Amino acid sequence: MKDWFVMGGSLFMSILTILFVIVVATSVYFAIAIANGKAKEKANFKQQLKYIKSIGLFTMITGILGQLIGLFSAFAAIEEVGDMSMSIIAGGLKVSLITTLTGITFYLISIAFWFLLELWYQKKYPA
Repeated sequence: MKDWFVMGGSLFMSILTILFVIVVATSVYFAIAIANGKAKEKANFKQQLKYIKSIGLFTMITGILGQLIGLFSAFAAIEEVGDMSMSIIAGGLKVSLITTLTGITFYLISIAFWFLLELWYQKKYPA
């Protein structure tokens, strides 16, 4: 996991990790609110649950941005050097996908958190 983090580039992987921690913390906050019954007191609680999806989407977009910046740098280096072997290019493309895969994975997890919290809220407080 540490190698994955380093290979993906510490800047974007750090940003993705921080965003994922925010998703988890927000999900825990909403879960506690539902469990304690404070969710019913809040006027727009169901709308606020969508923050989890929004932060997850921002995480995915950040991962894609990390890949595009990495590809731009790689193509600039290839242009400078000229001729390169296909295995080096394939290795670079593989590394560039790490931030995108991480961002998409974190987005899918945030969607799962949102979905489960939404179901729990609807079950506990039927309309």
